[in-house]
Amino acid sequence: MNKRIGDTTDMQESPSTFVAPAAANHLDANRSASPVVTATAPGLLRVIKRNGAVVPYDDDKIHIALTKAFLAVEGGTAAASPRIRELVAKLTALVTSTFERRLRTGGTIHIEEIQDQVELVLMRSGEHKVARSYVLYREERSRIRTANAASAQPGVPAIRMAAEDGSLLPLDAERIRAMATEACDGLDGVDAQRIVEVAQAEMYDGIKAKDIAASLMMTARAMVEEEPNYTYAAARLLLGRFRAEALEFLGIGAGAQGATQQDMAKLYPAALAAFVERGVKLELLAPELKRFDIERLGRAIKPKRDRMFTYLGLQTLYDRYFIHSDNVRFELPQVFFMRVAMGLAVQEDEPEARAIEFYDLLSSFDYMSSTPTLFNSGTLRSQLSSCFLTTVSDDLDGIYSAIRDNALLSKWA
Repeated sequence: MNKRIGDTTDMQESPSTFVAPAAANHLDANRSASPVVTATAPGLLRVIKRNGAVVPYDDDKIHIALTKAFLAVEGGTAAASPRIRELVAKLTALVTSTFERRLRTGGTIHIEEIQDQVELVLMRSGEHKVARSYVLYREERSRIRTANAASAQPGVPAIRMAAEDGSLLPLDAERIRAMATEACDGLDGVDAQRIVEVAQAEMYDGIKAKDIAASLMMTARAMVEEEPNYTYAAARLLLGRFRAEALEFLGIGAGAQGATQQDMAKLYPAALAAFVERGVKLELLAPELKRFDIERLGRAIKPKRDRMFTYLGLQTLYDRYFIHSDNVRFELPQVFFMRVAMGLAVQEDEPEARAIEFYDLLSSFDYMSSTPTLFNSGTLRSQLSSCFLTTVSDDLDGIYSAIRDNALLSKWA
């Protein structure tokens, strides 16, 4: 069989991004995340490849695969046929619209699901010869992959992990199981072993440590439709990535890449102190925060409340609210709540006591401040209000003066 028939193993290699219509403006360009974290952001359609990598959805790849499928059956002259071009464009649009309907707010799709949908639209459009060739090609590729896996050398790990220096290390299966088990702890209806098995099936030799964590997280996220509690497991796996980014920036904890929930009981107080020190130095936080008894506030932090986040809630905090420098978020969830609480309490008679009270309310989700407060509290621009009452006198001076005043009010709202 000609290899050009629907070679969708590279269907989603392009770096271009398809954004679900309902969330086209979800990510703020001025708060761009690292590519790895962006790959997990809500509102985007992403594809899980067979090697476990997560890439943006790209319908151009589907268009190319369908074109190759028609060329393989009808010959090279089909490329110049307006009928073939129009039909390929129509079929590509059908495939994409199907995933848009299923995942209106974005989500992940396995490469096999895309190939299944391509096969389905070919059959429904009456292109049975092309569909048959496409099915046979997929079966042949599957057989080759199975044979290659079976021929792996005995005694050599099938999957190895790439270290930062480029060397290959044995995949730490125990560590992977521990990550999944910790993420699923206390959750009903979730299966840590299933997350591990599905994620490992998508891993490949030479996979990077960050991609291992991403594979686990994306696997858990894909299971949310089956059991809602997987959203908490996905959030906990995602949190490990955020901890690594923030703790490395703050210079806290050897091996911060592997910081667990248990580790954070010791790391959070140090993270708060380093966050305030670095934030003031970078002119991102108000110098008044340094007057607080940081040690006392650090002891008041409740790391277990990190486990209360859903996936979407945690990712939204990262995308929109966390303090960052050079696109590195160095604010952790409980540090974020304490920073807001400190900004609210800075003028109080007993600022530490009031900050702890505010923190307890915010971090327990019993109360949540408005967006301007979450953005600005504790920063150099503590504009905490989002709603204002105003009057406009009925003359040109009054009207244009009110426009100016409201624009200034809204600047940091």
